[in-house]
Order: sequence, then C-alpha cells, then structure tokens
Amino acid sequence: MGASRDVPFPAGYHHLTEQKVIGYGADAFDAAATHLCAWGMHRGAGLDVRADAPTAAPGTSVELRWGIGPLRLTFSCRVVYVVDEPHRRGFAYGTLPGHPESGEESFVVEQRPDGTVLATISAFSKPGRWFTRLGGPAGRVVQRVMTRKYLEVLAEAAR
Repeated sequence: MGASRDVPFPAGYHHLTEQKVIGYGADAFDAAATHLCAWGMHRGAGLDVRADAPTAAPGTSVELRWGIGPLRLTFSCRVVYVVDEPHRRGFAYGTLPGHPESGEESFVVEQRPDGTVLATISAFSKPGRWFTRLGGPAGRVVQRVMTRKYLEVLAEAAR
C-alpha cells in the first residue's frame, strides 16, 4: 500500500483528484492541517469516526460510519502514510476488507510560496462489495460528492 503517492495511479481503478484553494497564510494552513489530521474533516462531513489514535499515523485503523440503524455503512481503512513537511501535511489510507470500495485515498493540505493554502484529495478505487458493483457509476457520484464536502469542511477550518 502507499500507491497513492505515485502518479499515474494503478491501472484498473477509477481515478479521482480534486483540489480547492481553502485559504491564505500560515494560520489557515495550520488550522486546516490540524483539522484534517485529527479526523475533523471526516466528522465535519457527517461521518462517525472511530480511530485507534487521535491523529492519523502510519498503521492507524479507522472506522468511518454513515447512516442509521440497519442502513448504517461502515468504511474500514488503515493509514498507509503520513505527509509531515513544513508546508505540506496530510495522510493516505487504504481500504480494508468489507469496505464498499477497494483502493486508497490521500488528503493533503499545502501552503504554496505565495501563501495560498490548497487542499488536494486523490483516490483510486474500484467496487469492493456486491452492492457497489451493482451500483456502478452511482458509487463514483457518491465519492465525488463526499470529496467536495471534505474540501468544503477544510475551507471552513481554514477560516
């Protein structure tokens, strides 16, 4: 795992990359990066987060839950790497067995030399369960909607 560091992504998967300018300056960068790495982006997007560490670290297992009662979906992942550079922070996780998708997703916040703060979410995935195979393109729509929601949450954190 850790293939989301490489471009191009592996063949045979759906590829997604979304970017958004979320703020300007060191304070915006620090706020967004801290929010991201402490699972705040996921919580802000409406997911229940159960992780075995308060912040993303290599090997951390995380369960993301969405829905209620028998309609609740659980998305189990493991952090495969962390980005911890002076002007770039984030992490990537890979899906674990039982996740509706099979693949990897990275979340990175960076402060450019001009002070602009940019969030980038990249993923490669393919259906991992019968219902996501059956759902076809609907799964990609849901993924894109969640990605955009994550970016909005990071923009809020940077304000």
